Amino acid sequence: MSMSSALTLPPDETRRSGFFSRILSSDPPRSWVLSLILLAILLVLAATPFLFSGSQPLSTAAKICVFIVLVASYDLLLGYSGIVSFAHTMFFGIGGYGIAIALEQIEPTWASAGIGLVAALALSAVLAAAIGLLSLRVRAIFFSMITLAVASAVAVLASQMSEITGGEDGLSFQLPFELRPAFRPLEDQLFGVTVNGRILAYYLIFFVALFVFLLLLRIVNSPFGRVLQAIRENEFRAEALGYRVVAYRTAASVLSALAATVAGALMALWLRYNGPDTTLSFSIMIDILLMVVIGGMGTMYGAVIGATLFVLAQSYLQVLMAAGSEALEGIPILPILIHPDRWLLWLGALFIISVYAFPGGIVGRLRQAKQ
Repeated sequence: MSMSSALTLPPDETRRSGFFSRILSSDPPRSWVLSLILLAILLVLAATPFLFSGSQPLSTAAKICVFIVLVASYDLLLGYSGIVSFAHTMFFGIGGYGIAIALEQIEPTWASAGIGLVAALALSAVLAAAIGLLSLRVRAIFFSMITLAVASAVAVLASQMSEITGGEDGLSFQLPFELRPAFRPLEDQLFGVTVNGRILAYYLIFFVALFVFLLLLRIVNSPFGRVLQAIRENEFRAEALGYRVVAYRTAASVLSALAATVAGALMALWLRYNGPDTTLSFSIMIDILLMVVIGGMGTMYGAVIGATLFVLAQSYLQVLMAAGSEALEGIPILPILIHPDRWLLWLGALFIISVYAFPGGIVGRLRQAKQ
C-alpha cells in the first residue's frame, strides 16, 4: 500500500468529515479540548429535561440557549465587524415585546406568535438599517453614544406606553396550547419523564437557538464575513479595494439585530412574560459584553463558552456561596467574605481573573495552547 493511499480516509469517513465540515461552515474548533467542551455543552443542553429534575435546571438551560444566540449576534458586530453598539438590548426587547403584544392583544395561537415575530423582525431591520446608514459614517465613539441614546429612548418609551407594553409591569400572556404545561403529547413517560408542553417549549428554544447559531457561524465564514473582518482590521484599505464599508457594516448591524430579535422572542416564550427589566435593561448589555470577552471576541464558539459560564454563575454562584458560608461557620472573616449577598463582588472578581488569565478569551487561549 502506498503512503498516499494509506493516508487517504475511507469513503465513509470522508463523507462524514465533509458533513461535519459543512455543518460548522468549515470552521472547526481547532482544539480537541474546546471540541470536547462544546460537545459536552451541546449534549447536556439537549438532554437537560431528562438529566435533571426540577424547574431551575431547565430554566437555566433555556436561558443559556437564548444567551448563546444573543451573545453570538453581538459578536458579529463587535468581534467580526469592530462595531461597538449599546443598542443590542433594544433589539432583544423588540423581539420580546413583539411576541408578548401579539399573544396578549390578539390570541394565544401560533399564527399570533408568527405575526408578532415577523413584525418585530421588520421593525428591528428598519431601525438597525436607519441607525447604521445615519451613524456608521461618524467616528466609533460617536456611533456608540448614538446607539446608547437610541436604546435609552426606546426603554423609556416602552415604560411609558403602558396601554400597549404594560409599562413598568410588563406583559404576561398565554402560550399556544401545545406549549402549556397542561399539554401531554405522550400518554406514557419517556425515560422516566412526563413530556408536557413545557418540555416542548424548551426544545423549541433549543433547536431554534442551534439553527440561528449555525447560521451566524456560516455568515462569519462566508465571503461577506471575510470582508467584515478585513474592514475591522483596516477599513481604509478595504475601502481602497472597492468595498463599501458603510454598506457592509450596515448589513452586519441588520443581521445582528435580527438574531437578537429572535433571541428576545425565545426569552419571552420561555418566561411567558416580557417587561423592561427582562430584555431592555442596560445591565443585560453589560452582561453581553462580559460574555463576549470571557468567551473570546471574534470567535462564535466563544459565545457558547461565555454564555454558559456566565449564566451558570448567575444561577448557582449564590447557592454555592451559601453552602460554603455555612460550612465555614465559626471561622473568622471567611463566612462573611463568601456570604451569598456578595455574589456580585465575586462574580466581578472572577471576570477580572478571567480577563488576566485569558486576554484573548477562553477560546483564544485554548486555540493557542493547541499550537
